[in-house]
Amino acid sequence: MGRSVVLSPMGYLEQVMQAAREVNPAEVDALAGAIEEAYHGGRFVFIIGNGGSGANASHLCEDLGKGTLTDFRGQKRLRVLSLTDNTPYILAWGNDTSFERVFVEQLRNLAGPSDLLIAISGSGNSPNVLRAVEYANRIGMRTFGVTGFNGGRLREMVRACLHVPCDDMGVVEAVHAIFFHYLVDALRLRFQGEGDA
Repeated sequence: MGRSVVLSPMGYLEQVMQAAREVNPAEVDALAGAIEEAYHGGRFVFIIGNGGSGANASHLCEDLGKGTLTDFRGQKRLRVLSLTDNTPYILAWGNDTSFERVFVEQLRNLAGPSDLLIAISGSGNSPNVLRAVEYANRIGMRTFGVTGFNGGRLREMVRACLHVPCDDMGVVEAVHAIFFHYLVDALRLRFQGEGDA
């Protein structure tokens, strides 16, 4: 994937910040709103991705599940699960069928209509991510893409998207992480004072 020559740490930081400045803030707010809607509706939030995007999926899941809490004992919890984290299950589907099925088969077990799927793919063309989104759309889930480059097929398939218009995968993943941390801070404030359901 596209990789720029970086001359210094500050030059790289400027590249990341420039890419972050090009993100549409309304798209970030829309993702926050989709997660908040799932929270108030008692719906599940599922997160998927490969490689660095898979690591971001796991990190976002942990942060949304714990980092949005201000009261560990009495606060209503967000129902959030990263489908990147059950390694034996992923390997079983990948080995016995195909890697394209590692996310969609988990959704078949766990997801229902009106749940939220956050699909992270820098290229927007990961076959296992696209297959999961196809299924999610078919059963009436809400689908939200998080992309880079030109957004690929994913950007066209999801109902909404947070897009980073940059052709460097490392920068794209770094910008995703920046806005994921923003989401956690924003949602912590929105969820504050919510009693346990």
